[in-house]
Amino acid sequence: MAHSTPENQPTLFVVGIGPGAHDLMAPRAEKAITTADVVIGYRTYLDLVKDCIPAKAEVISSSMMQEIDRCRKALELAETGKNVALVCGGDPGIYALAGLAFELAKAVDSPVNIEVIPGIAALNGCAAILGAPLMHDFAAISLSDLMTPWEVIEKRLQAAASADFVVAIYNPKSKKRTNQIVRAQEIFMEYRDPNTPVGIVQGASRDNESVVLTTLEDMLKKEIGMQTTIIIGNSQTFLWNDKMITPRGYSKKYGL
Repeated sequence: MAHSTPENQPTLFVVGIGPGAHDLMAPRAEKAITTADVVIGYRTYLDLVKDCIPAKAEVISSSMMQEIDRCRKALELAETGKNVALVCGGDPGIYALAGLAFELAKAVDSPVNIEVIPGIAALNGCAAILGAPLMHDFAAISLSDLMTPWEVIEKRLQAAASADFVVAIYNPKSKKRTNQIVRAQEIFMEYRDPNTPVGIVQGASRDNESVVLTTLEDMLKKEIGMQTTIIIGNSQTFLWNDKMITPRGYSKKYGL
């Protein structure tokens, strides 16, 4: 059931469209887009939902690195009473724009109510393709140091690796950032067996989807880019029938 808001209070819908396939987008997300007066987003994400955008809607697209401008414009338009959908890939609350929208609204004490509509995130979209690698405790870590100092990221990698978390790595590599994923592998090799299963998924559920199952030792021999999500297994993760599985612990407790 949707949350109720005070009557006549302007609302900005921050919409998660999931990994890309239309049938993996939540009905509530689709409704927010199909009923919008204005749809705002990164042009790649808008292309994925173009069939949902009504002909009457104003469409405002922009390129990467313009997140602040997108959020600020969305808030300004919502404040005028327009029905605004701010589109995000995956889930808007995971490495996306929900937090930024709240920060900007707080900075100007905006009267706009912000409603976040969740979507399937890259980590669980990729996990479903791989099998069941996130069945036990896991962490998500982005290797992008654009807004987080690398020293902090490295500490988080050390902590997650030493605690035997399954780890989903976002933004592993770009044309300019090539050494971070190398250092990440080095850190995990300090704590994990070289044969630890690793899943590499690019473009989950999109036309360019590719899936690779490999090992921690060999992962850097595979193609890795900005659209890639990497899932590194824990000490119990195994491969079976071309799937990656992390046991939850049922066999130890109940026997199988």
